[in-house]
Amino acid sequence: MQLSEEAETNQKIYLTMISKQAYIDPTARLGKNVEVMPFAFIDKNVEIGDDCIIMPYAGILEGTTIGKGNRIHGHALLGVEPQDFRYKGEPSHLIVGDNNDIRENVVIARGTHSEGATKIGNGNHIMEKVHICHDAEIHDNVVLGIASIIAGSTVIESEAILSNLVIVQEGNRIGRLSLIQSGCRIQKDVPPYIITSGNPVVYHGINAKILANYKNVSERILRHIANAYRLVFNGDTSLEDAVMKIKEQIPQSGEIANIVKFIESSKHGIIQTEY
Repeated sequence: MQLSEEAETNQKIYLTMISKQAYIDPTARLGKNVEVMPFAFIDKNVEIGDDCIIMPYAGILEGTTIGKGNRIHGHALLGVEPQDFRYKGEPSHLIVGDNNDIRENVVIARGTHSEGATKIGNGNHIMEKVHICHDAEIHDNVVLGIASIIAGSTVIESEAILSNLVIVQEGNRIGRLSLIQSGCRIQKDVPPYIITSGNPVVYHGINAKILANYKNVSERILRHIANAYRLVFNGDTSLEDAVMKIKEQIPQSGEIANIVKFIESSKHGIIQTEY
């Protein structure tokens, strides 16, 4: 079948977006308008959605599925084997959503077992030299600062911000819209809407500026969040009693419900009170 002149032109444009100096396994599936730059490596059985850019020396390894509109920068490695002694070589997965910016020298491991996966949501900014280990879950619009380390089975909820050089130990959770200051080592769960600092990590107030300026949380709700955390961190009572008092004394809202649900479902306990 002979192509129309327009179709031939479009095909040529598409083909020029794949560098001849890149390696793409024949079994890999690429969407429309994917740009693969020189010396990139795309392994077998990889799936890459439309409008992605794979920059020089980036590697997308077997078991990786990438959504639309992602930018994978130079020397990033996605889908590496998990550094987990339970891993026995079985097929496992890394699932990346849409519109993520994954910067230079980032390493993201696959899940340990075939029934699990490492999952990256949508709209995340993963900065240079971040390492995300097996079975971690990064939700949406998260910022992971330079050289931060996210251990296995960690969950980071939407719109959390981790500054540079943060270490999150295995299995912990970071609540949504929280701010982790540089150099913190997270050994317990961090509830939503708060700022943490120091080592050992402690509560350092609520993330009021982000909540007010970017999420339009009202002054009234900010006061309720602050009062809830006073009961948790400064109430001189057990965590269970603090949660009970929040339910009884603090006017309910979506934000307060999130705080209660997070604390009640914590498996590792939450971080300490402020100094």
